[in-house]
Amino acid sequence: MLRPIVSLVAAALLLVTPGLARAKDIIGTAQDAGTFTILLATAKAAGLTEILSSPGPVTIFAPTDDAFAKIPREALQNLMKPENKEKLKAILLHHLVDGKATSRDFLGKRLEAATMQGQSLLIDATKGVTVDNAKMIKADIAADNGFIHVIDTVLIPK
Repeated sequence: MLRPIVSLVAAALLLVTPGLARAKDIIGTAQDAGTFTILLATAKAAGLTEILSSPGPVTIFAPTDDAFAKIPREALQNLMKPENKEKLKAILLHHLVDGKATSRDFLGKRLEAATMQGQSLLIDATKGVTVDNAKMIKADIAADNGFIHVIDTVLIPK
């Protein structure tokens, strides 16, 4: 009889003790996934790590490393140069939506979402899910400050 009570107390302590069972922000969650190394490097180069680690909530439509591989290497290297920081920042902000947007919000719908870059993304979830010209591979990866939706293409603002 005492053993179940001890287990419950131990579980409760894990939930309320800082640092023991802590969720991760979008950056930590993306690092753990292992498929967003280029996205994280470009976010750092563009000065966006503060947004991705802020309290949020923030939703990111996150291109994988394979999505970035579709961009010619020279073009990507050029974007990473300090003199192109604002252009890179605009591209990455086009992947971010202020607030919490889960797949439940757009399932079966066609709608627009305002990006932090200032333009809109067309989310079409009537037959699968596409975000502008990108296919959503995985949805609703939860972080403690928002959500990651994995896409197969880097989105370029108009």
